[in-house]
Amino acid sequence: MEQTNEALKSRNIRTVRAMLNEMNVADIAEELEKMEEKQAVRLFRILPKEAAAEVFAYLSRDMQKHIVEAITDPEIGGIIDDLFLDDAVDFIDEMPASVVQRILKNVPENKRNIINHFLQYPDNSAGSVMTIEYVSLKADMTVAEAFAHIREVGIDKETIYTCYVTGYDRVLIGAVSVRTLLLADTSVLVSDIMEPNVISVATVEDRETLVSYFNKYDFMAIPVVDHENRLVGIVTIDDALDVQKEEASEDFAIMAAMSPSEEPYMKTSVLKLTKNRILWLLLLMLSATMTGAIITSFEKSLAAVPALIAFIPLLMGTGGNAGSQTATLIIRGMALEEVALSDVWRAWWKEVRVAALCGAALAIVNYLRIKLLGGDFLLAITVSMALYATVILSKSIGCLLPIGAKKIKLDPAIMASPLITTIVDASSLTMYFVIARAVLKI
Repeated sequence: MEQTNEALKSRNIRTVRAMLNEMNVADIAEELEKMEEKQAVRLFRILPKEAAAEVFAYLSRDMQKHIVEAITDPEIGGIIDDLFLDDAVDFIDEMPASVVQRILKNVPENKRNIINHFLQYPDNSAGSVMTIEYVSLKADMTVAEAFAHIREVGIDKETIYTCYVTGYDRVLIGAVSVRTLLLADTSVLVSDIMEPNVISVATVEDRETLVSYFNKYDFMAIPVVDHENRLVGIVTIDDALDVQKEEASEDFAIMAAMSPSEEPYMKTSVLKLTKNRILWLLLLMLSATMTGAIITSFEKSLAAVPALIAFIPLLMGTGGNAGSQTATLIIRGMALEEVALSDVWRAWWKEVRVAALCGAALAIVNYLRIKLLGGDFLLAITVSMALYATVILSKSIGCLLPIGAKKIKLDPAIMASPLITTIVDASSLTMYFVIARAVLKI
């Protein structure tokens, strides 16, 4: 790339183009991101026409926007026309209105109509990430006719490895791989070798369900159908991986008590980062007033046995950690479809047994620690009993809250560490003081 930059500075365009031809389009896009915007536009314009659209699809939205604003209308039309439809829709969906108007003005009418239709699908649906660039075959074609059709139309398709067989009015009736076609006799009909039981998703299906199908069945592509089972598009594995990355990033943000951000961290402004975090911090801070209220209500107990105060951080920390462990496993289990809503009581009973063993071990170690440090017997019993009860309660909450959130159609990630810790803190303190009153007679 250093040699390419030197050739670009010396205006040796032929050498630059030859060097770019030897590079992978993803690597070219990565290098463009590192350049100054003016230099990046110059290099982009030198790219061969057939590579420009592929490189454009790999660029960040900011760089795409800058390039579109810097190039001519015919160049814009050429790029959008060469982009696969799903990439074009994704790009247009995230551009400002002024940029979108300029783009659509330079797109052929037939493609503009298709793009506008795709933009009407709900966000986070299968329809919003599908493409119509697939190979469709007829059941009465021979293998030889199928290959002739693939050679004719395949050049413009996003994938040809799996072909879909449609009947009257585009109804999906089967699928056949190129491998199966290649190994079959050329005179065999497609209907004789196709797989009739095709797994598909509806256009309005949630994207997370779509990703789970790829994980479960190891698909390279999956067909998307409307309510009448008519084939309207496909989703390919590369788009499914993009969805999976976006969903994972969103879950990480929610689990850390932040609003998700679609922009990379280094390109997100301080003001936007603050906006994404401050509301959750305020809610958690206000909810933590419950903890203060509980401590205040047991003020007389604390005054009678001041040593109880020293163990409050231990109980709150252990409870939060225990609840977070369980919540993380349950949220992951639901994401991978290892834990279903119907498993709620089985999962809870398993976590109770785990909590009983973990709590017993922690309580014994804590009792010995207090005694070794010269602590009072009843105080050691009080803290150990409270610790044991806290672990059981925390793991129960960590199990039931995410499943409950899923039941009422909320993202289970909402019930992750920060929220569970707040709830557990209040519950564990209440149990601690109730046990202390009963054991220490205060």
